[in-house]
Amino acid sequence: MRELRTIVAAWSGLLGMLATAGASRAEEAPPRPNVVVILADDMGWGDVGWHGSEIKTPNLDRLAAGGAKLEQFYVQPLCSPTRAAFMTGRYPMRHGLQVGVVRPWARYGLPLDERTLPQALRDAGYETAITGKWHLGHFQPAYLPTRRGFDHQYGHYNGALDYNTHVRDGGFDWHRDDKENHDEGYSTHLIAREASRLIAEHDVARPLFLYVPFNAVHAPHQVPERYKEPYAALAEPRRTYAGMLAALDEAVGQIASAVEKKGIGANTLILFSSDNGGPNPGVVTSNGPLRGQKATLYEGGVRVAAFANWPGRIKPGTVVNAPLHIVDWFPTLLKLAGASSEQPQPLDGRDAWPAIVEGAASPHDAILLNTEPNRGAIRVGDWKLIVRSNVEAAAKKAARKNAPRVEPVELFHISADPNEKTNLAAREPAKVAELRARYDALAAQAVPPKARPAPPDFKSPRVWGESD
Repeated sequence: MRELRTIVAAWSGLLGMLATAGASRAEEAPPRPNVVVILADDMGWGDVGWHGSEIKTPNLDRLAAGGAKLEQFYVQPLCSPTRAAFMTGRYPMRHGLQVGVVRPWARYGLPLDERTLPQALRDAGYETAITGKWHLGHFQPAYLPTRRGFDHQYGHYNGALDYNTHVRDGGFDWHRDDKENHDEGYSTHLIAREASRLIAEHDVARPLFLYVPFNAVHAPHQVPERYKEPYAALAEPRRTYAGMLAALDEAVGQIASAVEKKGIGANTLILFSSDNGGPNPGVVTSNGPLRGQKATLYEGGVRVAAFANWPGRIKPGTVVNAPLHIVDWFPTLLKLAGASSEQPQPLDGRDAWPAIVEGAASPHDAILLNTEPNRGAIRVGDWKLIVRSNVEAAAKKAARKNAPRVEPVELFHISADPNEKTNLAAREPAKVAELRARYDALAAQAVPPKARPAPPDFKSPRVWGESD
């Protein structure tokens, strides 16, 4: 009997130890983070304080310094393609969205068979919201944000709308939960106000995924006069652009402050980037020393200012030089959220978390910067290849603009030549062949682009998204 009691006591002790260990592991396991993703529109790489800009961006600078600056972060060269890549973790050439943007008249959008990031996170128990610019289709209700995984929607469907009237091409474009909304005010202010409200009213029993894609600092260049006053020394249109960026920075500060006031700062991951490089560098924006601009495949078109901030999880002052791409947020956030990675379509994105918090190498052996019918680019390690067809027509166009000669193939060693000054294609034919093979294999997987011109009889509806 004494032996039996001894055995029972031993088993009880062992079970207690296992339970304690399990509880300890549960306590140590970090809770699922709230996620706030802020996307600027058409912001130049050189237009933030940490890249030496004369435009003051104190809130962006503070968040970047408090986390990880992502110094080789890639996106697509235009708005809608970047958004499609973010929403799906897949290159936009798989959606037919690799060329141009989703225009107001477009009879297409992000394909409905794509699993979106908000859908995946909502299935995992997250509250999901978008406040800002959608730009992934609105011609039928099925393409609207609340049908693509968002519990809440606020903002606009198109790009390039008036910041004050919220009109694009004669059609009104401001919505709440995909219904016409007439809140008055400057769009940057309204977007920040709604984002802050959602944070303040959020039920902390559920994690929050908040996507804030501002239309700032995209044209038309409009801003209340007070934001321009500190930049009287700048010539127009850069002066107005500087004011717009100052207003955007203020808005980011308001969102970050709302997170702190809610008491969820320690468990909130804030991600920031632009959707493409700045247009008209030197006149409107600045891409710093990077070559090229929006719509090009040079670094100035596809490499953007970006950071990740999560107090206690990302060490302040971290600088990440590993090449990453916006498709990486999809699998990275799913993993952090404990969401299922099972889906019909394979991902192009890779888990970027080890590169951000552990200093690991890039999770990619190759990053496709884009593939279009007449051009494309790929980054493999330190090397980048740009290829073009129909070079004769491009050369004639360049000649009319007194632009540099258009080369059919360009090869750059990005780590040694980040500003793409020296084309090494003629000197490195083996490397060209290697990267071209990698590029061609991916380009062969592309579906035809969906972009189409406006029908000759097209008329803007009274309200965008309510024409059908």
